[in-house]
Amino acid sequence: MSGREGGKKKPLKAPKKEKGDMDEDDMAFKQKQREEQKKLAEAKAKAGGKGPMGSSGIKKSGKK
Repeated sequence: MSGREGGKKKPLKAPKKEKGDMDEDDMAFKQKQREEQKKLAEAKAKAGGKGPMGSSGIKKSGKK
């Protein structure tokens, strides 16, 4: 053991997947993600038109 070989060893990098190499599970997962994004965008647009959710700002006690 020489002094230069201390510390953690880096793991070997896994080969990258080709973009065209997708199976049915990957396709279904991508489709599900797209649908979730659409739902989130619709919910944001729907909630954006309204005022503040709960007007729980600074509450005053009324004492002077």
